[in-house]
Amino acid sequence: MGVAIAADRVSAVQRWLWPLALIMLMALGTIQATQAQEFLPPDEAFKLDLGQQDNELIAHFEVTPGYYLYRERLSVETADGAIEELNLPDGDIIEDEYFGRSEVYHRDVTLRAALDGARSATLTWQGCAEAGLCYPPQRRSIELDEVPEASDALLASLANGSNVASDEGDKTSEAAETSTNPRENTLGEDQRLAAQLADGQSLWFLAAFFGMGLLLTFTPCVLPMIPILSSLVVGSQRDAKHPMLGGLVLSLAFVIPMALTYSLLGVAAALAGANLQALFQNPIFIGTFAGLFVVLALAMFGLFELNLPTFLRNRLGQIQQRQHGGHLGGAAAMGVLSALLVGPCMTAPLAGALLYIAESGDAWQGGLALLALGLGMGAPLLLVGMIGPRLLPRPGSWMVRVRALFGFVLLGMAIWFADRVLPGSIVLGLWGALILSLALALWQMAKTAPDEETMPLAMISRSAGAVLGLWGIVLIVGAAGGSKDPFQPLAFLAGSGGGQSVAPTGGAPLPFEIIDGQKELQARLIQASNQDQWTLLEFTADWCISCEVIEKEVFGDSRVQQALAQVQRLSEDVTKNTPTDQAIMRDQEVLGPPTLMLFGPDGEERRDLRVIGELSAEEFLERLEQARDGLSATGDPA
Repeated sequence: MGVAIAADRVSAVQRWLWPLALIMLMALGTIQATQAQEFLPPDEAFKLDLGQQDNELIAHFEVTPGYYLYRERLSVETADGAIEELNLPDGDIIEDEYFGRSEVYHRDVTLRAALDGARSATLTWQGCAEAGLCYPPQRRSIELDEVPEASDALLASLANGSNVASDEGDKTSEAAETSTNPRENTLGEDQRLAAQLADGQSLWFLAAFFGMGLLLTFTPCVLPMIPILSSLVVGSQRDAKHPMLGGLVLSLAFVIPMALTYSLLGVAAALAGANLQALFQNPIFIGTFAGLFVVLALAMFGLFELNLPTFLRNRLGQIQQRQHGGHLGGAAAMGVLSALLVGPCMTAPLAGALLYIAESGDAWQGGLALLALGLGMGAPLLLVGMIGPRLLPRPGSWMVRVRALFGFVLLGMAIWFADRVLPGSIVLGLWGALILSLALALWQMAKTAPDEETMPLAMISRSAGAVLGLWGIVLIVGAAGGSKDPFQPLAFLAGSGGGQSVAPTGGAPLPFEIIDGQKELQARLIQASNQDQWTLLEFTADWCISCEVIEKEVFGDSRVQQALAQVQRLSEDVTKNTPTDQAIMRDQEVLGPPTLMLFGPDGEERRDLRVIGELSAEEFLERLEQARDGLSATGDPA
């Protein structure tokens, strides 16, 4: 009978897996057998030569064979936001895989824009490689006073509409290229991943995203899924005759919906141009989900049973007799909610896939990459569900105590979610109360354990209860004193009494100035430029767990604090996801927190040094060193 039940559960999961397998096979059928190749940086693929004549800006693009520019992506915008009308030749009409029917330039092209008295402008362009790589939009800030008079070769190319520049034009173009900041158009990690996704080698990159998902499993954004799944598995073992197979089936029911939700949300967010997961981080939604965990924990303690109305129980009982999949629906629902709430933090692989979808409109391949990322994140969870039951003894009275312990785990999850909206000292007090309650429960379990379990498990339970009880009391005292850090709850006592105060290893928290929107950012960048100063901009949010990790482990490091002493430090809080937040994220091409951006004294971001997701203090210091070496003539961030 048990084998039949397990077989029916496997059949139920197989009905979910066949559509997924069909999607994967269709994707593999579209793989192009292209050779790996090196693509040129955008400033080499499209060499730019600038000149002016009679208050008109003239820009000549030397397009490398095998590449092309989009006509509609060429624009000139003045400082007051006016978009100038361009004089452009006709291009070639193609059916583009990224933008559909488009007019492009496969050969050199020259444009002319009347600036009507404006002395500065921003030139924007975008192009692709015929082999399958599409570059992000490129921008060049231009001060007309610094642009030389148009050379004869440049004027000749303007008269011909589109031709190859002469030797003089080549030299001018090379000079313009040399004068351009070499870091200005280099690709960041997320851009490189987006470019590689566009390269058509789908199988290799799906495997790469799966591997990156495995690594993400051990980050603070994903680790909370392990106790959620563990509580589901333990709660289902009472009637399981084949716990290992049942645990695997239940884990699949949790992981597959989680990965699909992760993929679908990412595609929707990229196509909509908004961080949709931020919408699920408001206090009402978080409070509801935390309350759900409290209810589930109380059920684990045996205070009540979660039962549906009688008529629904009867109907579901009839279905269960035919399908034996009673726990699968609950596991699937928890997988979906976990993807929504546990994994909102931004990482470089996630940002790369979202950037590819947003720029190319190819939700299919980007969605597959996100699906592979989600499945990679879920693979270790399958091991938890499959191996965990095998390590458990046979069903018995021990399961009542284990269920109670997992009730404390669920209460911990409720506090973990509430941490995003409650003050830190209150959260610390809740942790202290929970740990103290757990200690008392361990003592009670040891006291009521059967005689055969008195030694040594009862002694271990009492010892653990004593240690946890002491730690819980310390946390409560720290919360009463206003502390927020569970690892330094009594830090507020360091400055009291007659002894010498001891400063934390990282010193005082590194202060950041809060800004609100793109206009304030531009004003602060101009101010820093006048003082020959670097700028660090962070995007953060109250619900971003990785942001807290960076705050403590990176910005709390004394070496980092010393390196950033002369750097302007700005912070954009996108917790509320207001229109202003969305606008600056769109302008800076930021997909979500945590994101760190370095701007040089020239006001330009060093895009290749952008940080997305977590990193160590050593890695951050290395990026600061790269920034210093890359522009030592104009400033030093350290």
